[in-house]
Amino acid sequence: MKNCQKKFSKIYNQYIDKIYRFIFLKVSSQNIAEDLSSETFLKGWEVFKKGPNKIENPQAFLYQIARNLVTDYYREKGRTQFVSADCVPLADPGLGLEEKSFLDSDIDKIRIVLANLKEDYQEVIIWRYLDDLSIGEMAKLLNKPEATIRVMLHRALKTLKKELKEG
Repeated sequence: MKNCQKKFSKIYNQYIDKIYRFIFLKVSSQNIAEDLSSETFLKGWEVFKKGPNKIENPQAFLYQIARNLVTDYYREKGRTQFVSADCVPLADPGLGLEEKSFLDSDIDKIRIVLANLKEDYQEVIIWRYLDDLSIGEMAKLLNKPEATIRVMLHRALKTLKKELKEG
């Protein structure tokens, strides 16, 4: 059992930040994101301790739990999703006040437009550009071929750009 705990502890340390950020971008509340992140790893542990070999890809497994918990959260609460601009990397501290205000307004626009995209589009953009996941990793997460993920990412970016131009 101790060996199992050590293995899961490594998985926890490796993925906690990514899972938390993913959830936070979906719920935009630190408290709720912390609760759902904890619940994600608790559910993961329950399965892991029954047989660590049952989990082929821990990252995909944890993201799937997190996606389901976020879906359940919104189903129960009936709230709309939005992405917090607080999590988007901000400007270089050397920028002037005017440049920072332009960047902040751009980030707000992106946040609003991103929140209005289909959930799959939001996820591939977050995973690719915030979590630095490869196309292969995203394919495993979504259980889809890499070509499908490439097309999905292309369409998501195209839709994001189109919406930004219109907005």
